[in-house]
Amino acid sequence: MNARRCDIAILGGGLAGGLIALAMAQYRPDLSLLIVEQGERLGGNHVWSFFETDADPEATELLKPMLVATWPDYNVHFPRRSRHLQTSYSAMTSERFDAALRAALPAEAILTGHGVKGCSETEVMLDDGTLVKAGGVIDTRGLRDVSHFTGGWQKFVGRKFKLKAPHGLERPIVMDATVEQIDGYRFMYALPFAPDVLFLEDTYYSDDSRLDRGLLEKRIDEYLAAHGWEVETLINEEHGVLPVVAGGDFNGFWRDGGEETARAGSRAGLFHSLTSYSVPDAVRFALGLAHHTALDGASLKDFSAKWAKGHWENQSYYRMLSALLFGGAYPEERLRILERFYTMNPQLIERFYSGRSTAYDKFRILAGIPPIPIPRALGTITGLGRQPAPLKFSGV
Repeated sequence: MNARRCDIAILGGGLAGGLIALAMAQYRPDLSLLIVEQGERLGGNHVWSFFETDADPEATELLKPMLVATWPDYNVHFPRRSRHLQTSYSAMTSERFDAALRAALPAEAILTGHGVKGCSETEVMLDDGTLVKAGGVIDTRGLRDVSHFTGGWQKFVGRKFKLKAPHGLERPIVMDATVEQIDGYRFMYALPFAPDVLFLEDTYYSDDSRLDRGLLEKRIDEYLAAHGWEVETLINEEHGVLPVVAGGDFNGFWRDGGEETARAGSRAGLFHSLTSYSVPDAVRFALGLAHHTALDGASLKDFSAKWAKGHWENQSYYRMLSALLFGGAYPEERLRILERFYTMNPQLIERFYSGRSTAYDKFRILAGIPPIPIPRALGTITGLGRQPAPLKFSGV
């Protein structure tokens, strides 16, 4: 049997695992690392975006090597109004993510093209029979089980194009909900990476997880045609189905999600319950772990369990909003809820996305004339009325 040794083994080279490795390389260079990734490239095939206000200066500095674009502002469009918001917005791609990690880590710290057959808090058995012996193991290989949660789904297909002529967009469109409303709440998302390079994503807040990729690709083509944009080349494509969590049993999720090792990223439930947003939580956890003193297997497990539990408790307000969106509101009412939200104070919107809403923010979001009837909303909140369904992944 082949054997490898390291201080920390990170299972999964996606966003959460990669940021942990980057933070460790910067703040704990005395430790030897090993990232084990089943794919051939770290980060898979993704575009990740975040607002400037999602991250403090330390987090912003950690993310900087992976940025491919930063815009000083963005737009949103709804049937009854549009808005220009002056909050800086940045994007990362898997290509840059992979390159940044390979530049920051020694070659022997990255092992791609290998799966994991089994693991414990100090050992990992790879699919080729290699045994990795580590001081501690942390598992970041994605969400394993959603059966303990209720809520809905955010699902999407994104495509990056080189166009035959400039598209004319000066800034991102974070939500364009003027498109036909299908399968719940639907919006288009646009990132202008270059004058003739455009990323378009067709996104849905839906009650089920079924994703018809071909149909969404067709709708993206229709959006291109409606704006007069002609495609020269399709550069790449991504798709995803993410949970929007309205409630559930966190202890059951943690128990059944694998107690063998420490966990991070979506495997630990570290994402925004309503937006499914993951960058702010991934970078916060990575820095928190890098600054933690004890990093042996048992200490890593304890640290990640406490962090995840604290995150679950801090997300209670956003889970309530998810419950209103998928329980209190009917699918055709979701557009009005989001349209109303985007009339609010820009700083309130910033704090919402970062998961740092103040007490007044929480009051303001619920106050006033609501887009759904008050009795129905109260029934959902109290548990006596219409509730979101248990989550069940149907596949892609």
